[in-house]
Order: sequence, then C-alpha cells, then structure tokens
Amino acid sequence: MTTGKMSNENTEEAAALQAQIEHLQAEVSALRRQQKDDQKDVTFHFRGQMQNAMLSLCGQRQGDEKVLSMLMEEVEELEEDLKLQTQMNGISLTGCTTKTLQSSGRKLVQQLCVSGHCSELLFQVEFQLSEVNEASGCVRTISELNVVIDAGEMQNFSSFLSGVEESRDLLLFFRTLRSFSDRCDDRRRTFQHFQEKYPAVVSLPAGCRSEVMHLSHPELPGCVLLVHWSVHVSREGGVSPKVELLTKIPERALQLFPSQAVGGAAEAFQSLLRILGAEAALEAVIMAVSLS
Repeated sequence: MTTGKMSNENTEEAAALQAQIEHLQAEVSALRRQQKDDQKDVTFHFRGQMQNAMLSLCGQRQGDEKVLSMLMEEVEELEEDLKLQTQMNGISLTGCTTKTLQSSGRKLVQQLCVSGHCSELLFQVEFQLSEVNEASGCVRTISELNVVIDAGEMQNFSSFLSGVEESRDLLLFFRTLRSFSDRCDDRRRTFQHFQEKYPAVVSLPAGCRSEVMHLSHPELPGCVLLVHWSVHVSREGGVSPKVELLTKIPERALQLFPSQAVGGAAEAFQSLLRILGAEAALEAVIMAVSLS
C-alpha cells in the first residue's frame, strides 16, 4: 500500500511539473513571438527611415522630383523678373540680409540691409520694416533708414540723403539715384568720346568718370582750359548738370592778352551751351583750341 501510494504521489507530482513546464514553455514561446514581432517593427521602421534618407539624397523620394521641378521653374521666373526689373530701372541688387527683431501674432519687425549698384555707383540701404496686420489688411512702415553711397559722390548727395532719411522715401531715393547715374554716364561717354577723337588736345588726368576734362594745345604749354562738368542733386531729388569752362593761363600770357578776353571765353561757352547743348558746345571749344 505504501509503495502504491508513493507511486501515485510521484505521478501526480510529475504531472504537475509537466503542466508547469508546458505552461512555462507556452510563456516562453509567446515571449519569443512578441520579441520577433517587436524586432520586425523596429527593423521595418528603421529601414523606412533609411530608405527615405537615401531616396532624399538621391532626389528620388516620391514627389521630390515634381517639387524640385516646380522650385526650379519658380527660381527661373524670379530670375527673369529680376533681370527685367534691372533692365527697366537700371538698378542691380547684389546682396540682401534680413534679421527679425520682433515677431508676434499681429506685428513683424525686420532689419533689412540691401546693397547693389546703379551703373558704377555703389549703394547700401539699411532700414527697419514693420508689418502690422489690421482688420483692413497688412500695414507696412519704414523706419531707421540709413543710406550709404560711393564716397566719391557724397558731396553731391549729402543734402538729398539727409532729406531722404528724414522722409524715409525709398522710392524717391532709387528714382533719383537712377537719374543721377544716367547724367554721370552721359558725362563719362562724352569725355571718353572727345578723348578718343582729339587725343592731342583732350586729356582726362583723373579718368573718364571724373568731373574735369583738360584742353590744351601742344604749342601752348601752360595754357589749359578746364571743363568742369558736375551733377547736382537738390534736397527734393532734382538732378541737374552744370558745365563750366575755366581757364588756367600763365601770368606772362595774361600780360599779353586782356583779362576781358579770357573772362569772355567762359561767358561765350555758356551761350554756346544754351544754343547747341553740352556735346556740340564742347566740340566747338575743342576745335578752337586745336586750331590755335
């Protein structure tokens, strides 16, 4: 009896152990399946990121080629518009920087610095642009305007720039800049033309963009006529050229010629200017000097 009882107890214990083992095995299998599923999810997600990164680098992500093409078209259109604007107003922009000073729901304040050139005249404009969203729309205002131009032309622009910075009228500045640059280009072309046409008489010691042209005859050393061609800009933005004929005559020559005759040359030149215009009047003087 004792032996049979022990046998039954061992059998029950073995069965319990077997059941426990099977339960544990089931849990292990479940954990392994969960681990495999997790690994699949992680691997799939990782491969997806890597795939997107590679496709992005290669420009092959779905839709990227279309977006890139649209961006390229937009850039080409903007470049064409900028080229057209440059041809129309003669102003080329070479740089633009923007710094946000304030940004809220209704108001945006930015510091802008724009640089460029009009013909060969360099400029830089700094200002603050404020945008406020009102019920009627967006209101933009300019403040803290500061304009810097080529130092060689500052004497002509000083009064005008002061007025522009006070009024914050950027449109007036660019319009006047274009007009001033055009008048300077007229002077440069005229001086260069006469220097090439009459090299024995005409000289430009400071270059063709300077305000002064020298006229002299090789057989009359020391006797020089100076053509001073300046371009003035009023505080209101008016641009006006002023051409004067000045004389540089040695004292000995002044003793031979009456002062009235020397002074009369400048007055006669002003009469020619009013009748013929700058280029024709200058050529008349140059021809007179070359025949003397």
